Amino acid sequence: MRASVIQIAVNEDESVEARRRRVAASVREQAGADLVVLPELWTTGAFAYEAFGREAEPLEGPTYEAMAKAASDAGVWLHAGSIPERDPDGPLYNTSLVFSPSGDLAAAYRKIHRFGFDKGEAVLMGAGADLVTVRLPGTTLGLSTCYDLRFPELYRGLVDAGAETLVVSAGWPERRRSHWTLLAQARAVENQAFVVACGTAGTHAGVPQAGHSIVVDPWGEVLAQAGAGEEVLTVEFDPGKVAATREQFPALKDRMLGLQPPRRP
Repeated sequence: MRASVIQIAVNEDESVEARRRRVAASVREQAGADLVVLPELWTTGAFAYEAFGREAEPLEGPTYEAMAKAASDAGVWLHAGSIPERDPDGPLYNTSLVFSPSGDLAAAYRKIHRFGFDKGEAVLMGAGADLVTVRLPGTTLGLSTCYDLRFPELYRGLVDAGAETLVVSAGWPERRRSHWTLLAQARAVENQAFVVACGTAGTHAGVPQAGHSIVVDPWGEVLAQAGAGEEVLTVEFDPGKVAATREQFPALKDRMLGLQPPRRP
């Protein structure tokens, strides 16, 4: 499987519409890839809280339309990152979109764990409730977004639902970049799965972004990692390594907690 991870820089001087066109063009350039992944809230910037309401879109809004067409034009599975979604009957959501090579929507995931500690995203957006997986030829994706990476129980749930490749779309801050790399490797090792984690570059509302998008194999080995700036990280990996790893070192079969009610003394 060939994955292209597009680490986008969010420039505050660039309009959202101009960025949509630029990103759509970059997706089209990845024709020949099996999977293309974009970062979290790349239309606005993950820390540009004041823009969330202003730039929020319905699910099938302008970003949806642009990314669906780009996926179809390139003939790729596209994890189009996330958008600030405006639910007509509820709050805003931080919603990721996945499109098939025909441009059809394959899945939408509303971020479950909102960042901000009672401010920012945590109060401006609603929380999702559903774990989401997407079956691709050769592997099953498990979807997650940024702050989700700190909550291992989410990934256990995704693995129980069949996930073999864990995709993380993020706008991770530079000041905690060491956590980004550490947690991506930890999620890969403990779930014996590939992790494909795409972050943003640039500065969002004065917050420097970590960049350093990363692809990790089921043993925790880093297959590829980007630098700090805008770039496309391309890596090839064998999805069959997940089953081989789980057979060779069957740690998941030894799980004791979370699978059944605890025994009474």
